[in-house]
Amino acid sequence: MSQSVGLPLNIVAILPAAGIGSRMQSDCPKQYLSIGDKTIIEYAINMLLSHPMVQHVIVALHPQDSVFATLPISTDERISTVTGGAERSDSVLAGLELAKTMNVDWVLVHDAARPCLRYADLDNLIQSTLKAKQGGILAMPVRDTMKREVIGAQTISHTVDRSALWHALTPQMFPLELLYECITRAHQEGVVLTDEASALEHCGFHPLLVSGRSDNIKVTRPEDLALATFYLTHP
Repeated sequence: MSQSVGLPLNIVAILPAAGIGSRMQSDCPKQYLSIGDKTIIEYAINMLLSHPMVQHVIVALHPQDSVFATLPISTDERISTVTGGAERSDSVLAGLELAKTMNVDWVLVHDAARPCLRYADLDNLIQSTLKAKQGGILAMPVRDTMKREVIGAQTISHTVDRSALWHALTPQMFPLELLYECITRAHQEGVVLTDEASALEHCGFHPLLVSGRSDNIKVTRPEDLALATFYLTHP
């Protein structure tokens, strides 16, 4: 599997946005909920495009998505859309297929439902990861006490040592070809991927952990929307 990486002229970002957000108890997918005058996905895209090295954003949409095209941001020539798949990794793979036609070496993958990414974290991830041939992710050391349950009983089995545990965040940044090869291999071998880094882990690589802010939250449940609103209105 190739690890060769050329000098990056620019970076393409991919946003998997084909989910329906069932846990939000809302009539629309979570990425289209509004905070102020923008939707969550617009906050995410705007932050990515604010970085001079991110030249293009590819959004992977649900086949029946009729909302994205109505957003003002959809007319930005730096944004393209592709049809996403049933799983996150299917959507990322669809984005990678298009990115491969753009003559770039690196890709960022960011959650469409993470509107609170800060520029300093984005820049730190890019600058740090360009030095790491295997890519890297924003992450945060675990602070809470972690418990493992007795499977099926919802009772405590034991306390998990948190000293080496990190919460995986996004964006996650990798050499385009390496990520494509790792996701493709994982699919062929029937591996369930929860994020992009897990594809590289399956193939024996060790992406960099870049410490990020705890307010880079993913809006998943109704209470997350109020917290994201607070973070975005109190920079």
